[in-house]
Amino acid sequence: MKHVALATLSAAALLALTGCADPGAAALPETGGPGYNTSPEQDRIRSQVDQKLADAVPAAIKEDGKLTVATTGGSVPLSFHATDDRTVIGTEVDLAQLVADKLGLELDLQITSWENWPLKTESGDFEAVFSNVGINAERVKKFDFSTYRAAYMGFEARADSNITVNGAADISGRKIAVGSGTNQEKILLAWNEDLAKQGKEPAQLQYYSNEADTILALSSGRIDLNIAPYPSTVYREKERDDVKVVGKINAGWPAETLVAATTKAGNGLAEQITAALNKAIEEGSYGQVLDRWSLGEEALATSKTVTEANYR
Repeated sequence: MKHVALATLSAAALLALTGCADPGAAALPETGGPGYNTSPEQDRIRSQVDQKLADAVPAAIKEDGKLTVATTGGSVPLSFHATDDRTVIGTEVDLAQLVADKLGLELDLQITSWENWPLKTESGDFEAVFSNVGINAERVKKFDFSTYRAAYMGFEARADSNITVNGAADISGRKIAVGSGTNQEKILLAWNEDLAKQGKEPAQLQYYSNEADTILALSSGRIDLNIAPYPSTVYREKERDDVKVVGKINAGWPAETLVAATTKAGNGLAEQITAALNKAIEEGSYGQVLDRWSLGEEALATSKTVTEANYR
């Protein structure tokens, strides 16, 4: 296994690096989603090798003929377990497969916890991460990015709720479930600060160990709202009759961010992943993957490489 020296991160730095998507495990519906194939037999959309890109992959990475990709397997329809409870499927896996195909490499998919991907990517255990990772100022200090999807968070409530969330004023006094150490939590904490300055009651943040417990609390009325990756909230709105989406916000609020494949800074792989994604966009396989998982509205016209040097 390719390995380099493990960098030391402070607790504060690790929190900044890991805070993005909702890392909670998603409850898999027994009958699958709205038109989704949730079986382990995926018949994935595939692509052909681009020899020029394959030749440009750094030698240390293509040495074993594999692209080692990490994903968390915790959020439908992004990355989650199929009906066999072993095979990980979803849009993140499908996009990683397209990139591996273009680079002439075998996809070596590794499942990790949300908290572990930064350290293991820095160590070289993972060559890329496809797991709804958003770009932020802390991450670009240690990682390079190849953008592949818009990044939004969704607010969801009970189906009979009259709540609509457009900003801080709409969460005043509400009980809201949020993942610890995520961008969602960062947004809510900032909104609570704004409310406190205005003399208004802040929201009460609630933390649950997994997504199934969160949605049970929401549907039973123990909490008013949940904030999670927008694709997951849309999935549940289509799949269930007791919850609905009541708000949408960019994951980088108050600025904007994008979801991106994540690689160790300076290892030379980001440019090749970006080029592979752009080839997939041009040929249409990228769009087919997003449409397959009902994520066409989050498609990008072009993938771009983001590093510390060109961030913002």
